[in-house]
Amino acid sequence: MNLSLLTDFYELTMAGGYLKNGRENRTACFDMFFRKVPDRGGFGIMAGLEQLVDELEHLSFSHDDIDYLRSLSLFDEAFLQYLSNFRFSCDVWAVPEGTPIFPMEPIVTVVGPVAQAQLIETLLLITINYQSLVATKANRIVRATQGRPVLEYGARRAHGASAAVYGARAAYIAGCAGTSCTLAGKRFGIPVTGTMAHSWVQNFDTELEAFEAYARQFPQNCVLLVDTYNTLQSGVPNAIKAFDSVVVPAGFRPRAIRIDSGDITYLSKKARRMLDEAGYPDCEIIASNSVDEYIIRDLFIEGARVDMFGVGERLITASSDPVFGGVYKLSALADETGTLQPRIKLSDNVSKVTIPCRKQVWRLFDRHTGKALADVVTKFDEVVDDRGDYEIFDPDHTWKRKTVTDFIARPMLHPVMQDGKCVYGRPSIEEIRAYAAEQNATLWDEVCRLENPHAYYVDLSAPLWEERDRLLKKHAL
Repeated sequence: MNLSLLTDFYELTMAGGYLKNGRENRTACFDMFFRKVPDRGGFGIMAGLEQLVDELEHLSFSHDDIDYLRSLSLFDEAFLQYLSNFRFSCDVWAVPEGTPIFPMEPIVTVVGPVAQAQLIETLLLITINYQSLVATKANRIVRATQGRPVLEYGARRAHGASAAVYGARAAYIAGCAGTSCTLAGKRFGIPVTGTMAHSWVQNFDTELEAFEAYARQFPQNCVLLVDTYNTLQSGVPNAIKAFDSVVVPAGFRPRAIRIDSGDITYLSKKARRMLDEAGYPDCEIIASNSVDEYIIRDLFIEGARVDMFGVGERLITASSDPVFGGVYKLSALADETGTLQPRIKLSDNVSKVTIPCRKQVWRLFDRHTGKALADVVTKFDEVVDDRGDYEIFDPDHTWKRKTVTDFIARPMLHPVMQDGKCVYGRPSIEEIRAYAAEQNATLWDEVCRLENPHAYYVDLSAPLWEERDRLLKKHAL
């Protein structure tokens, strides 16, 4: 699909204005960052970069696009000709997919002709915001299950086909074990999973007949949905009968039962006892039924006996906090000599004041434990020297300072496109997933709390703080 017009209209009017004023090729630097973590969590998870690079590499305006814009009678022919010949030629730097990310630090930086960098704003934000939102939610749910697998079951509740497919991708990156979305499985190599719906059971004269028919078809992977009529009085007993009469005689062991309604804690405890007494202690119990990280946490506090979770609408829509508020702001603009000069946006809302300059983000890791200590946002040409001590300070409360010792500093923004062409080795989804798990393990447990997490430090370097302070004073009225 050609997504060139997936743009807010003002991006086109501004691009046309740049061209009219001879400013379209002036080099600009834009940053994408977000201001708060959804669900008041401790961190987000970066996702969507591969799709962003794919779209930017192939971005062009078709004859139909130009004809539509011409029909609006707002753009002159010079601008329409500019779009007809459009080729994205910016440099793009980004944090790798799967990385834990924190508010106010750049996660994508675009440097290039201002008209081009402006035109991609909506496409960039919709791509990174949605997948990062779902990855962040999935990460929270996976952490709540205490090592038990989570299956993404949200396709039918997703806000459109693309959301179903790319949401499944993001969830898998963040730690889900599989998806019910077959197209996502085909496109990205994600393990697909699924059993039966209640309609399967209703299609047969009896529940036992339905279970036995399914078991004959899939004896090697028999998972039975036991709550169509009565979970404990008929569902689990009939499942056990089907295991006895079909699955075991075929030389297999039953895979699981699934409970999709009712009191999961009570039903799972009773079902576990019934399965154990029937000789199936290895038969797992899967729970679905609109669960999320908070319900899952409470289930385990109550002693639920659940081995795996299927999570649908509350994951794919991130319904408890369904916006990943990434924004895209100008941070530097070239002067007449081509030198990037810092730009800042002020606001009565302090959280909306931007950080000027082209920037790099450095993550500081304890040299012995490997744990992440803090992030430092610097000017692009700064290097955080980890051969000695380094002082960090709160950029808003500058008297709060700490000297970091015996650490390793790693840059977090890496080049992914140069002159509009992909320049990074595209990792496989399994590599991204493994990297995400590895990076998640560098965070302290206190940062990973579902509620009231410890605030991870994101500080500014002294030169960057001084530049911001200078611009704040310069533009203050």
